[in-house]
Order: sequence, then structure tokens, then C-alpha cells
Amino acid sequence: MSEADHSSAYRREFLAEVEREVEGGTWVKMCMQCGVCAGSCPFGPHWEHSPQKIFMMIRAGQREAVLRSESMWLCTSCYNCVVRCPRQLPVTHIMHGLASYAQKLGLAPKLQATRDFSLQFWENCTRTGRVNEMRLTLGLYFREGLVAGFKQAWAMRTVAWGLLRAGRLNPAELVGGHRCADANGIKAMLAKAREIEARRKAQHGH
Repeated sequence: MSEADHSSAYRREFLAEVEREVEGGTWVKMCMQCGVCAGSCPFGPHWEHSPQKIFMMIRAGQREAVLRSESMWLCTSCYNCVVRCPRQLPVTHIMHGLASYAQKLGLAPKLQATRDFSLQFWENCTRTGRVNEMRLTLGLYFREGLVAGFKQAWAMRTVAWGLLRAGRLNPAELVGGHRCADANGIKAMLAKAREIEARRKAQHGH
């Protein structure tokens, strides 16, 4: 097999993987590289790789570069890209899907702020069905170690005082905290959602 043939097979392989594993991935090949998504994004100037570049990189087989990129984690779900895409690609869903897939494979960039917040928020709120703001805040502050945590807490002391006065931050939540009346119901709901997702993937050969 020639070098060109090898290259072509590799490109198709990663695109097929994205189509199989990533929500909305089957739309990637429909991107016509117009750049409207990047131009519509409020974070446009800060993208390491804009969405249309990510899609081209997928089609070019650049698996490591795509899955290790911070770009997907910059998506704020404003949906400007989806509304304006001339081919109606679900760009937001694809970007979040790529981020989730990279995390699942252990390839997501470590200490990436959005990734850290997403993981801690999910673990925090699914435990009791309600967010424990105190534990979430401290978990984020101290994720890089004790010294960094104290520095971050001190830097945010004015905000913290305001939250305490407004009743939005309660130190007592460190040993308890508010929770949904039916925490078991929340767990059952999440388990059912995972079951439905697994069945959907099986039906579509994913």
C-alpha cells in the first residue's frame, strides 16, 4: 500500500471513530469550512483550534491533536454557531461530545479549568441532587494543592464575604448541606439515563 493509501485509511479511521463515539459526530463530514462558527463564537479569538479547524483535523486523522486540545472545553453553549451554521450542524453538541470522549479516554488536558469545574460540579450535584456550594468552591480552589488553594481563597475573600452575607455560602455545608428529598430517585434517574444511552448506542452499532 502506498503512502497516500495509508494516509487515506488513517483519515477514515478517526472520522469513523468520531462518528461512532461522539454525539453529533456523523455531521462532521458535512462541514464546508466556511468559518461562520468561529466568527460567531464569543471566544473566537481565544480558540486554539476553531470548530471548523477541529472538524478538518478529524477528517485529516489528527487524533492526538484533537483529543488533547483545550478547544472543546471553551464552548459556552451559547449556540450562536448552531443558529448560524449554513448546513445546520449541531456544532455545540459535537464540541461537548468531543470533550466528553477525550475525558473518557483520559486524553483531556489536565488542570484545564472548564474540565475541572465540569467534573467537580457533576460529582457534587449527582451525589445528593443539589449543589453543595461550599464543597464545590473549596474543591476548585485546592485542586492544585494546599498553598495554591489558600492563595485562591484569599484572592476571592471579598466575593466569599458577599456570598456569606447573602446566604449563598454556608460553612455548615462542609459537614452536611442541603439535598433533594429523594436522593435515591436522582440516582435511579441517572441510572435509567445511562441504560437508555447504552441501548441507543447498541441499536446504532455504536
